[in-house]
Amino acid sequence: MKIIHVVGARPNFVKIAPIIEAIRRHNRSAHRPIEGLLVHTGQHYDEKMSKLFFDDLEIPKPDINLEVGSASHAEQTAEIMKRFENICLDHRPTHILVVGDVNSTIACALVASKLNIKIIHVEAGLRSFDRSMPEEINRILTDAISDYLFVTEKSGEDNLLKEGIPGEKIFFVGNVMIDTLLKHKEKAERSKILDHLGLRHLTADGPVIKDYGVLTLHRPSNVDERETFQNILEALLDVSERLPVFFPVHPRTRAKIAEFDFGRHFAPTSGIDPSRGMRLIDPLGYLDFLSLMSRAKIVLTDSGGMQEETTALGIPCVTLRENTERPVTVTHGTNVIAGVEKKRIVQCALSALNLSGPGSYGPAPSLPPLWDGKAAERL
Repeated sequence: MKIIHVVGARPNFVKIAPIIEAIRRHNRSAHRPIEGLLVHTGQHYDEKMSKLFFDDLEIPKPDINLEVGSASHAEQTAEIMKRFENICLDHRPTHILVVGDVNSTIACALVASKLNIKIIHVEAGLRSFDRSMPEEINRILTDAISDYLFVTEKSGEDNLLKEGIPGEKIFFVGNVMIDTLLKHKEKAERSKILDHLGLRHLTADGPVIKDYGVLTLHRPSNVDERETFQNILEALLDVSERLPVFFPVHPRTRAKIAEFDFGRHFAPTSGIDPSRGMRLIDPLGYLDFLSLMSRAKIVLTDSGGMQEETTALGIPCVTLRENTERPVTVTHGTNVIAGVEKKRIVQCALSALNLSGPGSYGPAPSLPPLWDGKAAERL
């Protein structure tokens, strides 16, 4: 068995790390070890950020980097396909393993399908039922041509069966992203990010963490439309009157903030006591961000992965979208779907802040089935 593992974007790194580690453990005692090759498509091409994630997660350096970089969906997908085909022809894998729902996922799966290489899709079956999302198209198409489909929650299995995928191809193993979180949580607690942001101060009784929120926002549907983006920011300004909200800002989102002249909405991040306001900070590595998120009073996001991570951490999460492909984070976890209208966002956020304890807006949260840190081992 010879697998090419494909990564392309930072969320992929978090998912691939425990899989590679599980294969290493397997190979120490296996009569027939699994060969592996790690290919980075370069879809997320920021060298500093990629290196930081690889170092934090103890992922080996990629064997091959396709260095595709940024482009339109069509150009990026096509370029990945062109370059990845040569890799497959040169190395002749028996399987490729793709994770998540980015352009690299569908591009490499299509190449493998045409070359009759078996396809393993990790995090299969998730559905938002919103085909205006590029990720939804990537998920549907990748699942349709995959040979082994590993799902993170029961809804994924149900969706695949409804779409006609044979049950013998589907395996409910749990969530590899949570494997990574649980493994690195203790290490992340040693991060100095809270000190750097002025959020930890010493008292006679020991260190105290100030209340704060965390925001991530990057989806084109939220940041490319001026009116939608402004609506969200106005809601967050209201929330940030209660506590400071820290925003590690995606470079693309930062460009939109400049284009729309929204910089006036944000407070400075240094030199003052951070008691309120929205604060732009640079993107963080995995450990620093995990440290920041795990101590937050509230997380506001349009990211799918953060809905899962906040559920595992027990942190209230307000999702700035009209839907989610991860319903278990609502039924079992701490997530609430707020949409993008100002009134609803503020209402959901204040509910999460004002009601202490678990179950602020629904049943008491619990860890979803098989989110136990052993998903990669089962996979």
